[in-house]
Amino acid sequence: MEWMDLLKALILGFVEGMTEFAPVSSTGHLIIVDDMWLKSQEFLGKYPANTFKIVIQLGSILAVVVVFWKRLFSLVGLYKIEGQETNKNFNLLHVIVGMLPAVVLGFAFKDLIDDHLFGVETVIYALVAGAILMIAADKFGPQHPKVNSLDEITYVQAFKVGLVQCLSLWPGFSRSGATISGGVLFGMSHRTAADFTFIMAVPIMIGASLVSVLKNLDTLSMDYLSFYAVGFISAFIFALISIRFFLKLIAKVKLTPFAIYRIILAAILAAIVYL
Repeated sequence: MEWMDLLKALILGFVEGMTEFAPVSSTGHLIIVDDMWLKSQEFLGKYPANTFKIVIQLGSILAVVVVFWKRLFSLVGLYKIEGQETNKNFNLLHVIVGMLPAVVLGFAFKDLIDDHLFGVETVIYALVAGAILMIAADKFGPQHPKVNSLDEITYVQAFKVGLVQCLSLWPGFSRSGATISGGVLFGMSHRTAADFTFIMAVPIMIGASLVSVLKNLDTLSMDYLSFYAVGFISAFIFALISIRFFLKLIAKVKLTPFAIYRIILAAILAAIVYL
């Protein structure tokens, strides 16, 4: 691989890492940066390029594991959080209940989504629709949330957030945008909704990535190893920075500034496509 190709891998890892967990849609950004500018498919080929996007997503997932390792390990009994009573705190069942709706619908409609919703036009609509939901969450969510930590989330709230998460099956809607908005509308603070979103993303993204890797296994090649490695490391480092920054920011600015950014991004995409 030439250094220019590795620079492209670095840039794409940066885009993935910085946008995967912010409520701005990593899909929309990758379409602008890769499909419209860097065009990785032209020098990698369609299927290796798709595999690369799975690899950098795994880099982002690893960053979540690093940030939330205590909570994640406690869910599977590998770590004991001091002062917690197991039967009264956030546990693995909350995550399963929250994941279930999107997992079921994702498997049921995967082919339909792949065939009809992965396009620039549909992403533009999803960016705007997600922005409207985020603004609504800020406007209609409780002024004084009753749920201010993960340990206060009920199973019913987790399931309701999971239902809203189904909207993120629409590429461009944003998983974090949907789930944080849902959490806020159902009584969580913005920070608590974000924490729940990130923890719930780990098994969902790992599962989706493994399915995609198995599907594209025959496209893996040692020829692209350095490209994949640079993208993975880049996504991990920038996701680590992004998550820590976002968790501090969301409690202060809430969702509306991100919603406005999404609308601007949709307008840019629409101008590129239609003008």
